This record gives sequence, structure tokens and C-alpha cells, in this order.
Amino acid sequence: MRRIILICIISIAIVNVACPLLSDVISENMGDLESAAIETPQVATQVKYTRPHETIVYDVKMGELTVGEAVFDSTKTGQINGKVVNVVTLDTSLATFRDTETIYSDPDTFLPLKIERKIRSFIVEENIVETYDQNNYVLTIARLNGTAKKEETIKKDGVIHNAILLPYQARRERNLDLGWSLLVDLPNKKFQIELVSIEEVKVPAGTFNAYHFKSMPNLFEVWLTADERRVPVKIKGMDSVGYTLVMRKEALEAPPSPQEPLTISNLK
Repeated sequence: MRRIILICIISIAIVNVACPLLSDVISENMGDLESAAIETPQVATQVKYTRPHETIVYDVKMGELTVGEAVFDSTKTGQINGKVVNVVTLDTSLATFRDTETIYSDPDTFLPLKIERKIRSFIVEENIVETYDQNNYVLTIARLNGTAKKEETIKKDGVIHNAILLPYQARRERNLDLGWSLLVDLPNKKFQIELVSIEEVKVPAGTFNAYHFKSMPNLFEVWLTADERRVPVKIKGMDSVGYTLVMRKEALEAPPSPQEPLTISNLK
């Protein structure tokens, strides 16, 4: 059982760096995907999108075995340098592992501006802060592991996405037709997401008619409800470990008062 949990930890950690919605999904050993041939994505019509204030609880599964849960929360707003920003958190918990991410993003583009991440397990405790300069396509990553601190800078040739925020890119489209696609540029890789079908999907929260997206190369799959809300109900990794996140429950809340936005300091 310990071996299974360790494998799952590694898988989720990988997932947490590159997948769509929950904890980054796909790791540094995939860096060679930068040079993979990717088709030019379709140009789609986007509209002003108001982010729902929701909490979604997912079961983390490996095959039929439930090994933990992930809680996605978008009920807060915040401020960076006096500007109101979106705040979402993703808290992934396994038997001996916890990964908590707080993501601050632009309310218009849903591109990341800052990410604070805390990783805790029986073998590692690490704090990571990612600061995004989307105007100059630069990401600065600061890692603190015990007393050791490391900082690196990544320069890209375009805006930088975040895996957990990717569903918002589809949620803000006016129309989603089969073949819709999006070119994604994460800190360590590029890939394309395409809408391949509309189908029925069953998860613990119920049965839904859903948009089915696949990445190219084949790294993961995502299902969003085929209604105006487009809720992410299932995320499946296509690596050898085969993790899956399935929605167990969802709750909507009234938006917080616009007169009382939270700040970064009191969100920590």
C-alpha cells in the first residue's frame, strides 16, 4: 500500500505542474514537448465572463481505488498592487501528502499573476512562490525547502498559462463546437487542447452531458458539463499511473462584497 501511495504522490505532483484544473498535471521530464509539432488552434469568440463562486470536491482515484481528495475553491477575491484579482485555491490531500495552491489571476483573461504553493509530506516540506509578468512573458519561481532557497526565471514567447485555470478558457467561450482548440503554454511545455465530443459522463456527483476535451500530445482528458456553467466534473491523466479526479459534490456561494476585497496578506 505504501508503494501505491508513493506512486500516487509522484503522479499528483506531476499533474500539478501541467494539467487542466486540478493540481498541475505533467512533469519536467516532458520538457521535450516544447518542440512537438502542434496544429494552429482555431480562433474563437470570447465574451465577458463572470467567474462563479463555487467549491468543488473531487475524489482522487487510481483505477477503482480512492486515494485522496482535492478541493477547488473560487469563493474569494483579492488585490495585487491595488487591483482586484480572482483568487482560487486547490487543496489536494492524500494519506501522507498535502499540496495547497493559492492562485491569483487576472479577472478578464484568467491568466495567472501569482501562485503560492505549499507542499507537505513525510519526506519534504516546500514553499513555492511563482510571480508572472504577463506583459513581458516572464515567470519567476522562488522555492524554499527548509533553509535552502532557490530562484529561477523562465522567459517565454507569449502569455503563460496555469493548468488549474485552463477550464476557465473554455468556460468563457460564447460557443463551443466540436474541433474547438486552444494552444496552451505552461512554464515547462506547450500542448494543444481540443474539444473532441459531447457525451454522457458519470461521476459520484451524478450523470452529466459533458464536453470532452483531449490534449495533444495525449497527456490528459477533461470533461466539462455541456451547459452554460461548464463545470469541470472529471479530469483523467493518461500517464502510466493513471490518476483520475471525479467530482463528488459542488456548492455555489454568493459573491463576496465588492467593497471588501481580500488582500494577499490576509489570504495566506
